[in-house]
Amino acid sequence: MRFIADLHIHSYLSRATSPKCDLENLAAWAKIKGIHVVGTGDFTHPKWLDLIESTLTPAEPGFMKIKKPGKIKLFDSIIVNTDKTRFVLSAEISSIYKKNGKTRKNHNLIYAPDIKTAKKISRTLGKIGNITSDGRPILGLDAKNLLEIVLGSSDNAHLIPAHIWTPWFSLFGSKSGFDSIEECFEDLSPHIFALETGLSSDPSMNWMLSKLDRFALISNSDAHSPQKLGREANIFDCSFDYFSMFKALKEKKGFIGTIEFYPEEGKYHLDGHRKCNVAFSPEETFKNNGICPKCKKPLTVGVLNRVSSLADRKHPVKPKDSKDFFSLIPLIEILSEIFSTGVQSKKIIKEYMRLLHLFPSEFDILLNMPLDELKRDSNPLLRESILRMRIGNVYRSPGYDGEFGRIKVFTDKERKKLFKKYF
Repeated sequence: MRFIADLHIHSYLSRATSPKCDLENLAAWAKIKGIHVVGTGDFTHPKWLDLIESTLTPAEPGFMKIKKPGKIKLFDSIIVNTDKTRFVLSAEISSIYKKNGKTRKNHNLIYAPDIKTAKKISRTLGKIGNITSDGRPILGLDAKNLLEIVLGSSDNAHLIPAHIWTPWFSLFGSKSGFDSIEECFEDLSPHIFALETGLSSDPSMNWMLSKLDRFALISNSDAHSPQKLGREANIFDCSFDYFSMFKALKEKKGFIGTIEFYPEEGKYHLDGHRKCNVAFSPEETFKNNGICPKCKKPLTVGVLNRVSSLADRKHPVKPKDSKDFFSLIPLIEILSEIFSTGVQSKKIIKEYMRLLHLFPSEFDILLNMPLDELKRDSNPLLRESILRMRIGNVYRSPGYDGEFGRIKVFTDKERKKLFKKYF
């Protein structure tokens, strides 16, 4: 069975998240997006785990579904059933600790096949630190020791390093990470079989490092609101259950590939200083000795630079068993550009919902729909926008130092000319 999974999200109990990040709204938005499996997020938090247990019920092996499915109204204009979405027990742990004389800060995703295993992991972590203050707890726990706990909880519990290139909190982060998997996880490194590439990198960037060839490269939204689901996701073609899904990642069979942000849209793609309005390529950073020319402080080294510094290849080399990826722009952002108004405006939301009445899901529109169908049932600029997006003919203004980048399908002059022509 072919299906899409977003395996890294957060509940409303995590910091800086929407109060609508409950299981019902997540299920509804997953269907709107075209996502079949969603991580629960935050299962280490006792309150959220209680809600998971009371709201969800076992479905296919290792998957869960809404126990009492109903209908959710989105934007007061579309009714969505919550019965089709499946959940997998997931959580993210923030580890801050000292290793080899340096302070390390990294985030790791953990997955459990059932409630019993999730409770076992949560109880163990609760003895180490405070797991009730945040859905993504901060623990003084070595990532290797976290992996030991996960492996000890069940043969089918897994750990995947999260957004591995983010400067501040990741496996390879320029500010507090490591230079290799082995330096972080030591003798347990063989148990790491997949890596989450993060919003600011895509698989081709990771193909610059031969030491990453053995890993499945996955992508997820890290959504802090239901609307952000699926900004990155994974495509599988295997049996529809937890065990087959992770087997597909381990063996790279049945794992089809990923749906990606254009990496320039990620907020740590280039180096820079947001406060100083300075964005540098790696070459510019080198010329300036890593120092901001305005405030004279060290620049935040971004993902492109960090990848380049660890790379052992001059150009990306796709491993034989690596998978395809599809770079997309969220539909609501495309509409916002076409009509030159904000993504939350009534006009954009109305058009977004109109399209979702016409077509099965957002991913169907972005990935699958024949362009002639889009031309017939939508405005002409949408067809042209999606064509350009699918072939990568876009304009890129890269993000840096916490500032999201911008991907556009038209120049301002071009958009005005085309808008005038058709409207």
